[in-house]
Amino acid sequence: MNKENHSLLVKGGHVIDPAAKINAPMDVLLRDGTVAEIALPGKTRGKAVEKFDARGLIVAPGFIDLHVHLREPGQSYKETIATGTAAAAAGGFTSVCCMPNTQPVVDSAEWVHWLQQPDRGALVNVFPIAAATKASKGASLTDFRALQRAGAVAVTDDGKPILNDDVMREALRVASELNLPVIQHAEDTRVTANCSMHDGPTAFRLGLHGMNAAAEASVVERDVHLAQQFHGARLHVAHISTAEALKAVRKGKRNKSRVTCEVTPHHFVLADSDMRDYDANFKMNPPLRSKADREAVLSALADGTIDAIATDHAPHALHEKIIEFERAAFGIIGLETALALAITRLHQQEKIPLARIVELFTAGPVRVVDLRGRGTLTQGSHADVTIFDPKKRWTYDAAKSHSKSHNSPFDGWPLTGKVVATIVAGQVVYRAG
Repeated sequence: MNKENHSLLVKGGHVIDPAAKINAPMDVLLRDGTVAEIALPGKTRGKAVEKFDARGLIVAPGFIDLHVHLREPGQSYKETIATGTAAAAAGGFTSVCCMPNTQPVVDSAEWVHWLQQPDRGALVNVFPIAAATKASKGASLTDFRALQRAGAVAVTDDGKPILNDDVMREALRVASELNLPVIQHAEDTRVTANCSMHDGPTAFRLGLHGMNAAAEASVVERDVHLAQQFHGARLHVAHISTAEALKAVRKGKRNKSRVTCEVTPHHFVLADSDMRDYDANFKMNPPLRSKADREAVLSALADGTIDAIATDHAPHALHEKIIEFERAAFGIIGLETALALAITRLHQQEKIPLARIVELFTAGPVRVVDLRGRGTLTQGSHADVTIFDPKKRWTYDAAKSHSKSHNSPFDGWPLTGKVVATIVAGQVVYRAG
């Protein structure tokens, strides 16, 4: 059914909308792809063709993932836009921002357009993030203005950090004129070459080369300093993982710089000591860090320093993971476990309020990239809604993932919190069971 002339009443649920400061039982009427009304239970004035019974459930603005790898173009054996967005819908995400490190790299307006075509089969909204430098080689900038006009919401060379000071300075300068975020994978690859996990006792025991925390922090410190040179420059630190890098972000925020950061569920749940011996499903970049770094991340989630939870969903084929640890690909899938890991670890164990967790999936990401009309359920906003049961207990089975790939360290984990339905533009695109 087309979104026009369609209406859906989500009734009986408890609405959590941090952007609108709503945390109460409310009914939400969706019509023609937008939120038509939000009112006290039974008080909506309009009628609906369909109704969704949300009794006992949380109704939230549609979740937004700032960091996913959909692998198209060029690596459809790992994932496609269709399968990746199906996994996103099953995880409660109504919008995903896809990274440009594909084959070829998304460094032109033509490829940005290609990602958004209907025949890609996307189930949720796809917002491309384009390469910051041509072919992500870190030498010459792409055409930021043309990329933005084509629909790119940010620029990055994710996976290949911009290490040249002059190139990064120019990227921030040009992007500041366009109000375009520059996203940095903070890693000094000059000192992490041939490293496959965090530099600590576990790496020593396994005989593996380790990445030290300074390789991340030094890049964040430099980038925060550079961003302060241009009024309005927007710097976003991807998948932050160390206490020292968080100190640099805090300093930037105190100085009123437009610095934001995200964290992945695996970095707030796991530490390097949790890694099973040579199991490449625990291999990701940034790597799992020390317990002290994880505690710093948990504190930053609680105090508001971290702006968003992002999955860094990174699907890989079996043959890229079931090999020697040092040769295995970095990355894990994460779209279908993100909410449950947040509820299980952050809400149940760390006592972080559910409203803060919802903020990290909704209003927080909207502060990072300009997705106007999303991240809230106020009247007139996009009819993107995530409905979940915060008390539902279940066991994650990676083999049943909607993704093409099954590379997850959380396979077989008992979790609490389950997505019940995902609504995009007023249409139910996922329903549990």
